Amino acid sequence: QMCIRDRYQSALNCFPYQKKRVLYACKANTNLAILKILLSEGCSIDAVSPGEVYAALKVGFKGENILYTGDNMSDEDINFAVQSGCILNCGALSTLEKVCKRYPDTQVCIRVNPDVGDGHHNHVITGGVKSKFGIFQSDTTKALEIAQQYGAKIVGIHQHIGSNILDAEKYAQSIGNILSAAKEFPDLKFIDIGGGFGIPYKPNETRLNLEELGRKVSNTFEEFSSQQGREIELWVEPGRFLVAESGVLLATVTCIKSNPEYKYVGIDSGFNHLVRPTMYGCYHEIINTSNRDKSEANQEKVTIVGNICESGDVFARDRVLPKILEGDVLAIMHAGAYGFSMSSTYNLRPQTAEVLLTNSENRLIRKRQTFEDLLKDVVE
Repeated sequence: QMCIRDRYQSALNCFPYQKKRVLYACKANTNLAILKILLSEGCSIDAVSPGEVYAALKVGFKGENILYTGDNMSDEDINFAVQSGCILNCGALSTLEKVCKRYPDTQVCIRVNPDVGDGHHNHVITGGVKSKFGIFQSDTTKALEIAQQYGAKIVGIHQHIGSNILDAEKYAQSIGNILSAAKEFPDLKFIDIGGGFGIPYKPNETRLNLEELGRKVSNTFEEFSSQQGREIELWVEPGRFLVAESGVLLATVTCIKSNPEYKYVGIDSGFNHLVRPTMYGCYHEIINTSNRDKSEANQEKVTIVGNICESGDVFARDRVLPKILEGDVLAIMHAGAYGFSMSSTYNLRPQTAEVLLTNSENRLIRKRQTFEDLLKDVVE
């Protein structure tokens, strides 16, 4: 819990610019206990589905503090978000027209593709011509025309270039295009520069320099607001940064075997619990909590594999760790973001329990699934 609170305050206070708001990109982890922690800190929410909106409302967030950035919004999505009081963030001209036509005189935000992208994997780069997201920057004039046609006001402009960015300079530079586009909009109240604040998953990675990032972005916003003759609110929407380092996936070693080339360590978890290594090839630090002896004589090279019936169910290849025995408990670190939220019941494996540490107290915040839970919604 304290890790989450600390990261929120870091994200908020790194910007000297005074008129600002931090929104939690809750797709990273939607557990209600996590949402309540961030609500108590004064955070707002970036939601990408009606389910996320529902969860945020359930714990007490007000609709006006929820930005709904749904992709390919259906009529049902639009109606639910508007009726919940959310600000809609439209990422396509057709969506914008649909919203403005159905709800004239409304206030909306548009998601702009600034033709710049970055991130730790191609699947999480969300800017540029190869990305499905946003209204391309050359079409922003058309967006303004659509809004004016129906008496709507574009009060926000948004971008998100990618995920797990660790270069403060590159991040700060990316906002130039959106600020150029923002000059077109006379009713602008806020500019959302997105999230993507990275964390160092690998031991040799350097932590994102938040102080440098905050200073550069703030200076740019001060200059922009001065040019516009009014103070535009700065919005930022970290997800992973707020919760990733707070989470650990614990798994027990159930099988050890070798072949002529590899030593495999099998655990009672799989990519149904943490899919990032399989989907993105991501690195997660792994600690043998049962053997902390890091002396050279106690090290061995192993491949950590899960219990899913797929060859790709691998958490780490050729990782050097303190010697492992069956029954040892391994801690897979930095699993607080895109862990449970991307988990599944593939192979009919139950999803995990979740436990929140608050000072010295452990509190269950999600029950482990049972076999009955796996089949409760099936109609025979």
